[in-house]
Formats: sequence, structure tokens, C-alpha cells
Amino acid sequence: MAAANPYPSYRASGLPWVPQLPEGWQVLRNGRLFSHRVETGFPDLPILEVSLRTGVRVRDMENLKRKQVMSQKEKYKRAAKGDIAYNMMRMWQGAVGSAPVDGLVSPAYVVVKPYDEANSHYYSYLFRTAAYMQEVNKYSRGIVADRNRLYWESFKQMPSLVPPRAEQDQIVAYLRAQDAHIARFIKAKRELIKLLTEQKLRIIDQAVTRGLDPNVRFKPSGIDWLGEVPEHWEVSKVKLLADYINGFPFKPAEWGAKGRPIIRIQNLTKEHAPFNYYEGAIPERNHVKNGDILLSWSASLGVFVWNRGDAWLNQHIFKVVPDPTRITRGYFVWLARWFLNHMEAEAHGSTMQHITKPKFGSFPVPLPSLDEQAEIEAHIQRETQDIDLVITRTEDEIKLIREYRDRLIADVVTGQVDVRDWQPGHDDVVSDEELAALGDDEANLSEDEPGDGGE
Repeated sequence: MAAANPYPSYRASGLPWVPQLPEGWQVLRNGRLFSHRVETGFPDLPILEVSLRTGVRVRDMENLKRKQVMSQKEKYKRAAKGDIAYNMMRMWQGAVGSAPVDGLVSPAYVVVKPYDEANSHYYSYLFRTAAYMQEVNKYSRGIVADRNRLYWESFKQMPSLVPPRAEQDQIVAYLRAQDAHIARFIKAKRELIKLLTEQKLRIIDQAVTRGLDPNVRFKPSGIDWLGEVPEHWEVSKVKLLADYINGFPFKPAEWGAKGRPIIRIQNLTKEHAPFNYYEGAIPERNHVKNGDILLSWSASLGVFVWNRGDAWLNQHIFKVVPDPTRITRGYFVWLARWFLNHMEAEAHGSTMQHITKPKFGSFPVPLPSLDEQAEIEAHIQRETQDIDLVITRTEDEIKLIREYRDRLIADVVTGQVDVRDWQPGHDDVVSDEELAALGDDEANLSEDEPGDGGE
């Protein structure tokens, strides 16, 4: 990492979000840097997707949901290699980037072609800085804030920084090299988390299928993949142990900023995901309180214990109510984490995971007595506690390196750090495969679901 040296001299920029710029830099409106490209009718081109962290890339078309997009490709817009494409409704979150190849983006996207003085990779970095995304909000229009759109006519009026083209190229080379180092770090930490998670799953698997008594006698479970279970246990089905209630099919157009919060999958999987709210009345069965067990069955499979206050439950999430005469709440959570791990292999699709309600209810599970459930629950909690602490600490390290990356990018692309004298070292080799580790599956936006807030 290069030392954080400022430029020798600065001048006032006239922009509140970056008060001073290096001498020799300009401020121009985007209409001076980009032209608008609106081209359709290229069905043979690959479909592109956007990551909030890494920009635009070619989509993996393997799962069923993405295959359904094929019939809509005539409506999709062409983005030539090097064009900037952004999601009108999600640019304020960083849904913008430079097209790596000629491809197609959703009709909900704006495509702009850079003029010669603009390196689209530099602007891809600039446009995803926090300061610039706040400016996007000011230029966006809509009925409510979270439905605002940044149209081309507004985008072209926005002011942007313009370093000399050679400096733009140098900034891109420097940031890509730093991204390579950061991506390697993140990849190593993710591999550690994967190993720890596998270790935790082995502990859970052993406890909920074999019990804690090393001298127990076993019997055939009658299920090939499960094998034997303790002879005094029964084998039941999920639907006989708990009621599971699907969330309410809210319409995103009905969401607002007041009322009771709506729990969407991102509110379970992402710590700081914002809520949408609903003021109307829906069935009480969709009311969620602290301590309720929630199971997401689409997009991101997982079981969670809710602890963020009264809320409404959105579709694609089950509220699970265990039968206290058959299974304890705590034991059900561990059991659910075990059987979800097995069910993932049978879920429809590779990225957009999905479990049907009949499949969920018919899944066979080994079941000890209530007393033994309590013992197993305490054992798993005790044996996995240290693993959880290490996973949490490792996840925090990833968050910190991401925060460092965001600060570094902001400082470099706004000229607060001078990298003109930087030269790549032997370990600054960059590959797109390595940079992919910067991405985050939760940060991806599907072009056939253009950020409308729905699951």
C-alpha cells in the first residue's frame, strides 16, 4: 500500500462534497463526459448484472429464474465494453459500473458511453463513493425517497471530477492493485469462515443424529441418507413438529415510511438493511414478535430468531411455531439448521435457492425426548460457542478491510492522495478472478428484478 501523500497544491472546487481539488483537475457535468446510449434488439449478447461492491459483470445464467429472462432479451439495452451502466433506482447504493464486455442490461438501467477524456473505470470507482451517492439522491426524482430514479436528463447535469486522462489511468491501475491485495485477504478470511462453519455443522450433525451417549444402541431410520439413529428416538417430519406460516404477499407500491416494519429476507441476512413499513391491517398470523423463529426459504436459506421488535412478515419467509409437546424451541432452531444444510442440495437453482412448502414439511428428522433435546441443545451451545466467536471476529475483519477500501478509494479518486509516482510491484498482479472475491452475493442486484424492493 502506498503512503498517503497529498498533492503539492490544491484549489477550491466549488463542490460541497469535495471542497478542494488538485491543481490541474477540472469539474465538468456528466453530459460533457458521457453520451446516452439507447440500443435494443441484440438478443445474442450476454446479460450483465451489477454488484454493489464490484460493478458490472457477466451474469451466470444457470438457475431457472435467470433462464426466464431469455424471452425478454429483445427489450434489454446494449452496453458496449467500457460503457457505464447504472440502475436508475439503485445508483444511490452503488449499482453502477463499467461493462467488461458487450452485453445487455435491464430496461431499468441507463447506459452511457464515455468520451475520450473519461476512463470509465475511474468513474465507476468515483460513482460508488459515499459522497457521490449522496449527490445522486439530490438529483433523483420520485414520489417517495426509496423509489427515486436517476434519469439520464438528471445524470448528465451532475458535476463530476475530471483529472487529466493519464492520472485517471494511473488511479485505476493503483486501485486495481490495492483491490487485488484486499481481495486475497477477503478470500482467505472467507475460507477460514467456511472451515469453521463446516466444523460447527459437524458438531450439530453428530448431536442431532447420534445423540450424546456413546454407548447408545442404534436402529435403522428407514431413510437411506440418514442411516441409523438411537433406538429410543423416533423419526418424524417437520410438519408434525411445528406450524409454519408464510409471510404476507405485500405489494412494494404499498410500502411507506410509517407503520410497522416489514421483515424481508435482507433484514434477516444483512445486519443494517433498512426496513420498509406498512400502516394497514393484515392477518395477525403474519405478526412477528421477539423470540419468534423465522425461516427464509427463498434466495438465502436460513433460520433466525427474531429480536428486533414487533414487525410484519413478508412472503418467502416462514414463521415457525414449534409444538411444545413434541419439540423445544431451542432444539428446533438447531435441528432446522441441520436439515436446511441437507435440503440446500435439493433446492431449485444454484444461486436463487428455493424450497417449496410441501418439501419443507415432508423432510424427515430424528427426534429424541424433550429432556434429551434440552441436553443436546446445551451441548451444541457449549461446543460451538468458541467457533462462533472466531467466525464473528473474522467477519469483523472483513468489514474493517472493506471500510478501509472505501476510504482509500474515496481519498484517491477525489485527489486527496497522490498516487502519480506509484509503480506496481511484483505482487501487484491483478486478475479478474481474484477481484471477484471483493463481491458479496447479498450485494448483487438482478436485472430482471431491478431493485424494486421485492424478494
